[in-house]
Amino acid sequence: MTETTTHTTPVTAREADPFPVRGMDAVIFAVGNAKQAAHYYSTAFGMKLVAYSGPENGSRETASYVLTNGGARFVLTSVIKPSSDWGHFLSSHVAEHGDGVVDLAIEVPDARAAYAYAVEHGARGITEPYEVKDDNGTVVLAAIATYGKTRHTLVQRGDYDGPYLPGFVSAKPIVEPPAKRTFQAIDHCVGNVELGKMNEWVGFYNKVMGFTNMKEFVGDDIATEYSALMSKVVADGTLKVKFPINEPAIAKKKSQIDEYLEFYGGAGVQHIALATNDIVESVRTMRAAGVQFLDTPDSYYDTLGEWAGETRVPVETLRELKILVDRDEDGYLLQIFTKPVQDRPTVFFEMIERHGSMGFGKGNFKALFEAIEREQERRGNL
Repeated sequence: MTETTTHTTPVTAREADPFPVRGMDAVIFAVGNAKQAAHYYSTAFGMKLVAYSGPENGSRETASYVLTNGGARFVLTSVIKPSSDWGHFLSSHVAEHGDGVVDLAIEVPDARAAYAYAVEHGARGITEPYEVKDDNGTVVLAAIATYGKTRHTLVQRGDYDGPYLPGFVSAKPIVEPPAKRTFQAIDHCVGNVELGKMNEWVGFYNKVMGFTNMKEFVGDDIATEYSALMSKVVADGTLKVKFPINEPAIAKKKSQIDEYLEFYGGAGVQHIALATNDIVESVRTMRAAGVQFLDTPDSYYDTLGEWAGETRVPVETLRELKILVDRDEDGYLLQIFTKPVQDRPTVFFEMIERHGSMGFGKGNFKALFEAIEREQERRGNL
């Protein structure tokens, strides 16, 4: 006879979540030339242009290109001629920070309720909830501030079936994307904040958005002979939205976080991790298209099998492609990091393939940071 249990608590984390989310809606970049950036992410990252807004359809101030890959969405916006607070903000953002992320937009079931909860719990509201409509339906939008000049737009799009938002029109791909997707979703987005600010922003997400602490890395967890940092990870109740927050730590030389803060001009989004089902195919395709990845010494792979165990990818293939492995009590993951994708040593990307593990590559931190330090030294910034 099978015993049944009556649940007196909510059966899903979302039902109990004070700030329910549906996932990442979009990563929104302010760039100097959105047309060229869209071409880069189409050809190098295998993304597909799906929507556009610009002078041809009524946007006299900005041009925006929307690219997707599976559930991942990038919005690339540049200013044509600033005429509003938003246009002047974007122009000054690019001038001060270079190409970078201005908005980590989050899809929510109720933007009005989410905004009200966030502001009530201490968030600085940027834009109060408002509706935008077209023939495809209605979207409700609101925005709150987070670290640096980054914001979270809260997007309620349950009653909308257009290509992105009202004001955007469908667009043909710039190039045909690869037959197999290079990635399927946004896994996590990492923010860098100033020394002593990490706990403040972790507390912000705990209080303002009801996020919980997922992981913590301090001290020797993230340190080499020369540089160190500290990191904590916050996530919503369903783990669909994960935000690691980094701050520099005192060390002999300048850490990657110090370098980022210096060249970005303050706190901001450091990297976006992209989830793939086949990291080998992803890396081969992206390398062939010109994406540059961080190098890893062959010595990393000499003893890899002894501590990482068996993975679906042979060690020799990992060595060839410089892919890293980490294992924890739940499984393992495969990951690799690009070099910065612009001249400033700021924003870069991570490709990650998970097999049970919900970690962030703790076992690879030393190898990763030594690789970053080699690049810093080449730039004269270590």
